[in-house]
Amino acid sequence: MTVIVRDFRPSDAEAWTRVRRASVPYLVATPEQVLHDLAHSHPDRHYRLLVAEEDGEIIATAQAGIAHDSAEPGQGYFTPHTLPGRTRRGAGSLLLSTAEEHLMEAGATSLYAWVMDTPESLEFARNRGYRPSRSAHFQRLDLAGGSLPPLQEVPAGAELRTGADFADDPRPLFDADVEVTADEPGDIPIELDDYEDWLTNIWRHPAFDQELTSVVLVDGGVAAFSAATTDGERTYLSSMTGTLRDFRGQGLAKLAKNDSLHRARAAGYTDAYTSNDADNGPMLAVNEWFGYTICATEVRHVRILP
Repeated sequence: MTVIVRDFRPSDAEAWTRVRRASVPYLVATPEQVLHDLAHSHPDRHYRLLVAEEDGEIIATAQAGIAHDSAEPGQGYFTPHTLPGRTRRGAGSLLLSTAEEHLMEAGATSLYAWVMDTPESLEFARNRGYRPSRSAHFQRLDLAGGSLPPLQEVPAGAELRTGADFADDPRPLFDADVEVTADEPGDIPIELDDYEDWLTNIWRHPAFDQELTSVVLVDGGVAAFSAATTDGERTYLSSMTGTLRDFRGQGLAKLAKNDSLHRARAAGYTDAYTSNDADNGPMLAVNEWFGYTICATEVRHVRILP
């Protein structure tokens, strides 16, 4: 049996999705999504998709790029996923070496990779010179069989809207995303400053669900939001939930997320997922209130290049 690594082709979209759904079921993966991401990636991102084949079958995937929206240049990232039961065939090593070479040619000075918190995965990273950094928890909520907290009363002066209500002018949501993203804990600080890129890769992204995204307005301005991505079938993912600085501590993020979850369940979604930095205590507490339970943990690893 021979394993080879090559660049992703559009005809691989279905197989790519199959690998992603099997290896990380707590993320949204669709063929439309992977094709959009590759076609519309910012040139400074140096985005590259790789697949590992064993006798013609795709058994592993990887995405690599440069965090072009970081204030610190040269931050490369690499995320591999292998089908369960198909590890220890050399696919991960081949994907890693190919991605590292690409990122170094693109000017990376640091390489970051998310690694599942399992002995096998941690050993793989350690043996290749990567050291652990921060952790993040994937959490799952059973929308079909579980129960949600009742819908909350909207405070005086506030109102609930959907993302679709901003179809004519999504700029207020971009401005809110800029502020919330800047305060998000992480190894690579992100500065959103490209509105057109945001429109293409977030607002118009095929996985982003404007209808299920909930927004709290206070005195007519955006105060909090809970952004939703879906696979159009059963999986719902809270991609970002946050409150602008002037409105924190009032439970508005919880209000937005509760509204979005109720509407997602009504729309037929059965599995809700989210992910939070392990040190993000406030958001972890909010998710616990909803009934989310941790289903997996991943550890960010980094290799500093000489």
